[in-house]
Amino acid sequence: MNTMVIPAGIAEVEAEMIALRHSIHAHPELAYEEFATGDLVAERLREWGYSVHRGIGRTGVVGQLKVGNGARRLGLRADMDALPIHETTGLPYASKLAGKMHACGHDGHTAMLLAAAKHLAREKSFDGTLNLIFQPAEEGLAGAKKMLDDGLFEQFPCDAVFAMHNMPGFPTGKLGFMPGSFMASSDTVIVKVIGRGGHGAMPHKAVDPVVVCAQIVLAVQSIVSRNIAPLDMSIITVGAIHAGEAPNVIPETAEMRLSVRALRPEVRDHLQQRITEVATGQAAVFGARAEVDYQRRYPVLVNDAAMTALARQVALDWLGEDGLIRDMQPLTGSEDFAFLLERCAGSYLIIGNGDGEGGCMVHNPGYDFNDACLATGAAYWAKLAQTFLV
Repeated sequence: MNTMVIPAGIAEVEAEMIALRHSIHAHPELAYEEFATGDLVAERLREWGYSVHRGIGRTGVVGQLKVGNGARRLGLRADMDALPIHETTGLPYASKLAGKMHACGHDGHTAMLLAAAKHLAREKSFDGTLNLIFQPAEEGLAGAKKMLDDGLFEQFPCDAVFAMHNMPGFPTGKLGFMPGSFMASSDTVIVKVIGRGGHGAMPHKAVDPVVVCAQIVLAVQSIVSRNIAPLDMSIITVGAIHAGEAPNVIPETAEMRLSVRALRPEVRDHLQQRITEVATGQAAVFGARAEVDYQRRYPVLVNDAAMTALARQVALDWLGEDGLIRDMQPLTGSEDFAFLLERCAGSYLIIGNGDGEGGCMVHNPGYDFNDACLATGAAYWAKLAQTFLV
């Protein structure tokens, strides 16, 4: 990235924010445990003149800055939580807490937004209300929904809301935008199969729930291949099967755990219907019974077309075509920012974390956020705020 495109105010704080990112990385906190991270964020925001609000979504932090008399209100969101993974990077700022690490780059997301916050507070080059949302518990525990339930948008109304995520596999610092369905829904399904236990030597006197599970594993894959239109993305992954203890005992029950994803809400609904029907039907064929606990978790993330066009134009005007990821495609991962987009127009964008050899995907014990894209991400936030709040 040509450093000449980075505003001087962002360039001046880059080293400070990288050091802050390293500190957060070394002291990761899991979902709803982001107390020290929240303290750090709140302290910096107050120092720069933001009004700071704590306890929204348990450990969430919102910083608000009003400049001028503008009526427009903008929300920018960064997530703060880490993952229960043991870090293997060997970096000097590696996690000091065994079994916890920032394996998804939320330390970088927080640092990018803080860098933008400092720059915007100093320059005051906008007219309106800026709401900086530092969210807990993105990793599976729906911190965004918790913040909404606690009145996020009632206390801090936004006309638009945006979020950014680093993504390995794309060139460092390049920005990716896509209107419409951009990230998949994510649901968890727990299927309990109740059979009749017995001796492994006399299977005819039992109803084997393990065999039922095996049939369900195969049958649910036919849902993707035969019940969902070929051009509609859907994924059914059986991630766990738990049953029995001894090789010569047919257990009474078995449990399956599935992850289910889709890129269209109606496909998501159809998957729920068919998985429930297939699981209960397969169990009945063998004389067993299946109880299906279908947990609808993160919805499809749908970017507003107009807000995505605006966000992309800001990047295009600043960086040109070479600064954008071409032909951005939907991602099959999931993101609880989707809950915010259900309530407010906005967009979720990608910043490349690097596509060279030796890099690894997020949620990997060897992953690290790329500091080389921190200034670009921070500068983009500043430019978006300056464009929207006029």
